Amino acid sequence: MIRIVVDAMGGDLAPAVPVRATVRAVNEDPEIKAFLIGKQELIEKELVVTGHDSSRIEIVGAEEVIETGEPPVMAIRKKKDSSIVKGLYMVKHGEADAFVSAGSSGAILVGGQVIVGRLKGVERPPLAPLIPTVSGVSCLIDCGANVDARPSHLVQFAKMGSIYMEHVMGIPSPRVAIVNIGAEEEKGNMLVKETFPLLKSCPDINFIGSIEARDIPFGKADVVVCEAFVGNVILKFYEGTGMALLSEIKKGLMSSLRSKLGALLIKPALKDTLKKFDASEYGGAPLLGLNGLVVKAHGSAKEKEISIAIKQCALFNRQNINEKIDEQINGYGSIEI
Repeated sequence: MIRIVVDAMGGDLAPAVPVRATVRAVNEDPEIKAFLIGKQELIEKELVVTGHDSSRIEIVGAEEVIETGEPPVMAIRKKKDSSIVKGLYMVKHGEADAFVSAGSSGAILVGGQVIVGRLKGVERPPLAPLIPTVSGVSCLIDCGANVDARPSHLVQFAKMGSIYMEHVMGIPSPRVAIVNIGAEEEKGNMLVKETFPLLKSCPDINFIGSIEARDIPFGKADVVVCEAFVGNVILKFYEGTGMALLSEIKKGLMSSLRSKLGALLIKPALKDTLKKFDASEYGGAPLLGLNGLVVKAHGSAKEKEISIAIKQCALFNRQNINEKIDEQINGYGSIEI
């Protein structure tokens, strides 16, 4: 059994959505053993209305909740009986293989590093969401964990992202690119200029050079490498643009009788097309390079997204991703700048 802790108190729709998502994931994957962690009374109330396998879903009590606006370091220190802290300690102590939460991003990122701890040789664990493109998905790494990265960090991000995309997403020799303001090697800020030759000379990855932001949605790279400030801006702009376009398309289709009739005709094709760009289809963002797996889902995540994130953990575990990262990072040593 693959043991996964799910934060029942994390996210805008907790505890109902995390509980239903856990039941769904357990029903769909017979090898998952889930621990729902949080306020026991609330979890039990939600479980009563679901058809769940009680032999594979266990409740772990945690009476405190870390709210989104709380200072992460202080919250981790003070709220020892919170669902996030107790869940992360379960991973640290080997009582679980993974932790999934739609709760406070800051607390999860801080707790992942402080409680679960980094793999030997990993300098900075990056957050690595999958983003939809016209040709499938790309891994955007880092998108929120390290806003002041060094060139050596970005090289490790590229290695970890390559392992993730090859062994979890099944892409052989994934194409790695660094986010830049142009395709030429001499362009970019100091971080990009110093990192580019290191990636170019790295034998462990398929480095294809720079990628401009406009090329990311077209899937011109499988692993998109950047520091977290740039990555987070790309991710949020990506999400916002998608929502704005969808809103305008709906408005246009409903603007007249003729457009409404046209909408009926194109609805099946449009639905299939838009599904490719639905981020909820791809689960959560793993924090790579830790001694256990920690996955962050969107705060507004629905049942489907959290369920996929839970099953994503099982696949991650089956493919021994941490062992592969450990071997890759420590097999060649850390690059010092």
